[in-house]
Amino acid sequence: MTKLLVVEDSAVDRRLVGELLRRRFECTIEYAASGEEALARMQKAGPDLVLTDLTMPGMNGLELVKSLRVHYPGVPVILMTAYGNEALAMTALERGAASYVPKSHLPEKLADTVEEVLDLARADRSHHRLINCLTESRFVFALENDPLLIDPLVDLVQQMVTGIELVDFTGRLQIGVALKQALLNALFHGNLQISQEQLTNVEGDLLQMNEQSLVERRAKEMPYRDRRVHVEIDLGKDQAKFVVRDEGPGFDTSNVPDASQPGGLEASGHRGLSLIRSFMDEVSFNEKGNEITMIKRRGAGIVE
Repeated sequence: MTKLLVVEDSAVDRRLVGELLRRRFECTIEYAASGEEALARMQKAGPDLVLTDLTMPGMNGLELVKSLRVHYPGVPVILMTAYGNEALAMTALERGAASYVPKSHLPEKLADTVEEVLDLARADRSHHRLINCLTESRFVFALENDPLLIDPLVDLVQQMVTGIELVDFTGRLQIGVALKQALLNALFHGNLQISQEQLTNVEGDLLQMNEQSLVERRAKEMPYRDRRVHVEIDLGKDQAKFVVRDEGPGFDTSNVPDASQPGGLEASGHRGLSLIRSFMDEVSFNEKGNEITMIKRRGAGIVE
């Protein structure tokens, strides 16, 4: 059974988060009202994942993230962020948090974010010994417009970066989150030209992938059906480079809001880009706006 630790000084918010989690997961939930209490509970609770508020009396969420990465590097952390805490949240993401959910969107986003991070953290390690022999590699993919291809590719990359010891556990998780966001953006917003509003409206259909889903309809229609998501992956001893390109019309990258500014983390449709920029050491786009290049360097962001 999944074990979760919720760190939140507000009793009302603790109850809300607990109710939202129990609706989706068969889980046990431990609660802590402060960062200090969370650390005291870690060894006894042995959670699979920690959800924490950012602003708390005493040890805040950023300090808790840093401590957990040092002492419990295999436990992912998700931030629950309030408006006005964007700069602190971005620092926490850079220091080791795996993802974030704005408090204003907890009912819609919390369970999905937890499930995504847990899936990435449990990526299959059956080829661990073989991959440990890897020193460098290059992959080139041309993916069909099928969401089911994304998770296996992300899992493969996570295994590879672990095998060459490019980053620690948290870095591996961050690479997985960033790559998945880039692939989802390329598929839905790029090739299939589905807007964020449309994506939200048909979220249930997307998850069930039934015959009425907008994704399946677009994937069978021209000009969308013949488009591909092109992925180039270069893994070496010093860095990993990921290039993701779609065949859509592109977008104006100059309009992407600064995630560290007030409201930046809550900007509709730009959560994925905020995570990518937090987790990768270099991020750039081509002029058309249909290709993103992401670079992660060896050991970058490891807390000392």
